Parts: sequence; C-alpha cells; structure tokens
Amino acid sequence: MATVRGQRYLLTVGRWRRSVGVAPQSRAHAALVPGVSQVDNKSDFLGKRPHRRHPGILQLPRVRLPQALADTAQLLLLKSSVPNVEKQVQALTNYLWSRHVPVEPEELQSRAVHLEKRFLENPDSPQREEKLRGAVLRALRKTTYHWQELSYNEGLSLVYMAARLDGGFAAVSRAFHEIHAQIPEFQPQTLMDFGSGTGSVTWAAHSIWGQSLREYMCVDSSAAMLDLAEKLLKGGSEYGEPYVPGVFFRQFLPVSPKVQFSVVVSAFSLSELPSKADRAEVVQTLWRKTSDFLILVESGTKAGHRLLMEARDLVLKGREKSPLDPRPGFVFAPCPHELACPQLTASKPLACSFSQAYHPIPFSWSLYPYLRTRSQRRKSSRW
Repeated sequence: MATVRGQRYLLTVGRWRRSVGVAPQSRAHAALVPGVSQVDNKSDFLGKRPHRRHPGILQLPRVRLPQALADTAQLLLLKSSVPNVEKQVQALTNYLWSRHVPVEPEELQSRAVHLEKRFLENPDSPQREEKLRGAVLRALRKTTYHWQELSYNEGLSLVYMAARLDGGFAAVSRAFHEIHAQIPEFQPQTLMDFGSGTGSVTWAAHSIWGQSLREYMCVDSSAAMLDLAEKLLKGGSEYGEPYVPGVFFRQFLPVSPKVQFSVVVSAFSLSELPSKADRAEVVQTLWRKTSDFLILVESGTKAGHRLLMEARDLVLKGREKSPLDPRPGFVFAPCPHELACPQLTASKPLACSFSQAYHPIPFSWSLYPYLRTRSQRRKSSRW
C-alpha cells in the first residue's frame, strides 16, 4: 500500500507528576543514557550511530486508521453528492497548508503608516489626501494576507474529512504515543477535544487509552461537522451503535470553571481563530480545564510553529492563574526546555516540525455510491 508522510507540529503541556517532588518528564531524559547528564555536550555516547538513533527519540511505526473508521469514511464519501471531490480535496489541502496567521489591526496600521511615508518621500506619488489614502489601501491589499474564516457546511465537512482525517489521526496519535511511552501508568478518564472536526482525536485516544477513558467531549462550532463525526462513530448511520462509547457532542465549551478533563486537545484549531486575543482566550480556557495534559497540534509550517510558541509562552507565563488547580505547568514534549525557542530567534526563523508516517485512506473517486441501512435506532448523544 502506498504511504505518505505528513508533517505536523505538536506541543504537549502538562501538570501530571508521578509523585510529589519528581521532576518533569521533559527534564528526566538524561536518565536515558547512564552517566551522561542532560547538559553534557562533550560525551560522544552515540558513537557512529546517526542522530535519529538517539535514545531520547521516540519512534512510532507507520500509523493505520482503525478499519471501521476508514470503511465508514469511504462509505460516506461514496454516498455524498459532492462534485469533483478529488479536485476539491486537493484545493482545500493546498489552501490549509498555505494559510497564514491573521494580521492584527495594530500591525496593519503600522504597515499603512510605513507605506504612507514611502509615498510621501516619492515626488511622483500622489500627494492629495484622498489619492494618497487610495494608493495606500491598494498597496495594502496587494501585500497583506487576506485571512478568511472557513464555514464548514455538509459538503465542505466531507471534503475536509477526505483531506485530513488520516493525517490528523496520525498527528494526534504521535502526541498520545509520546505520553504513553514515557508514562505507561497514566490512565486518563476524561478527554475534551476543542475544534473536534471529524473526531479523529477521539478515535486516536480510544486506540491507546480505550480501557480507561469513559468520557469524550467533542466541541466544534460547526453543526455539520459534529453530524459527520457522529456518523463516523456509528458506521455511517444516524442511529447505529457507536464504535466508541461515551462520546458527547457540543457546539460550545463547558461553562463551569470546575469542570476539568484528564486530557485536553486542540488539533488544527488555533489557526481557525480570527485574532490573537481570541487565541489567548481559548488557550487560557483550555488550560484551566486541563487536569493532566494539554495537547496542541498545528500544521508543520512557520504559521503553525508561531501559533504554538505563542500558546506555549502564554501557558508558561500564566502558571499561577488557576486558583482551582495550583499545580504549575511544564512543557512535556517535544521541547526539552522552557526557554525561548531558538528557531524563532535565528536570523532566518525556521518552522520546528515533526513528521509521522501513515497509511492514507484509499478513497476511490470514480466508484458509484451505494446505500447501507441499519434498523436499530438510538437517541443522539449530542447535548
């Protein structure tokens, strides 16, 4: 079977401790190599082995979606009436990967002032106020990224499923693997997925912690996306038996500040928020609702890296902000430190990303749709 590699960036912040007085897991990596400290840059303990064989690097084999999920995704796409699905999938994939962070009003104003000064310094430029303003606006339109909010209706939700279900599942599986490999005794009971989309986080969490998780809270502002996620759980039917029990769907975050979840996830959702203030509010809310681990995943681009470093700094600077949970937070993975990211301070900033191999869903774009029915009826678990 053909395979592809999808780059994603992931960040895990946690409060979890094995016992009182134990150092964060990200600071315990030195114990992986006896006799070598974490700050020892002289010991050649790797010898001639390549860096990818470093004992601190965790490897996850090529990820494959649960067969029930892959089959249902293909079924739903075959039953849909979305035209030119393959072209739409490629167009959406390209758009999401090329997406930038929305420009803040302050930055836009600064650019306008700079352009105005340049025009005034040029004697051939228009000097009248009205013409000058028009010239500045035209220049801004040409040089400024125009961010738009995506509205996920039924058709676009299906296209998103075909474009990102398998890659999204692989990305969050990698994040969960980091936690499970380092702390095998961690057994979460509750999970909240902000911007849950197709529900890939629920499927990935169930594949690792299915024995302990008893509640999955999926939060997404799109009713169409929630309907799609529920159908994927029920084999394509609205009334079937869910493959993963204990899944609930909501369009808004739980209001009560006392409600916390063992694991809170936001995968590819920070990039859907229109401003820095909105992102800060969401990250702070998610952190308050985190009992053990907050996992943030974004595309492995400069924009995705910037969003996660912004969220990382916000969490680390606001350690003491939650009176209901005084435990301080720390970066669990993949960063081995809590200092400023060297990738952002370099002369030419680079995106810090990680790749995870996975088996793509073998969608057949040219097959004819067919219908499968089920007689059992059950009430929806959305509330």
